[in-house]
Amino acid sequence: MDTVEIADLLETKHQELFTWLENQPQENWELGPEKKWSTGQHIQHLADSLQLLNNALSYPKIFLKYKFGTCNRAPRDYNTVAENYQQKLLENQEKARTFNQKLKKPTLKQRVRLLAKLQIQQKKLQYKTNHISEKRLDTLLIPHPLMGKMTMREIIMWTAYHTEHHTKNLKKFY
Repeated sequence: MDTVEIADLLETKHQELFTWLENQPQENWELGPEKKWSTGQHIQHLADSLQLLNNALSYPKIFLKYKFGTCNRAPRDYNTVAENYQQKLLENQEKARTFNQKLKKPTLKQRVRLLAKLQIQQKKLQYKTNHISEKRLDTLLIPHPLMGKMTMREIIMWTAYHTEHHTKNLKKFY
């Protein structure tokens, strides 16, 4: 997948989420199944994840290369990244459960601000994706808390899948 295809994928996956959110009653924002996140928590998590990635992509190339190294393997495609993520989730259920308990529950008053933050961060990522060289996408590494070191291309594709993953969960359980 080249930069344009990845940016388009990000747009598609986020648009599916925003379309679903627009059709949900606002009072569902703070609700969720027992021992699961509320809709607001899903959005908070996605917005925070995007912001962290955008911050990491803003670091100078030399810093990323020094701090995390460069890739010494063939790049993974979208499906491989998605499958690896699902496998890591299965292998680390307890770690994920602990992480999930720490997320604050956004109130209905915070809904508009949080949705705007998600949209801004998503647009920033699309812009950055379109302006990073193909070589840099496959060379520089960024750490992911669950997946380990990933190339820039892989972590951006993972972000699209991550949004799809949460959208599917929202549609299924909420």
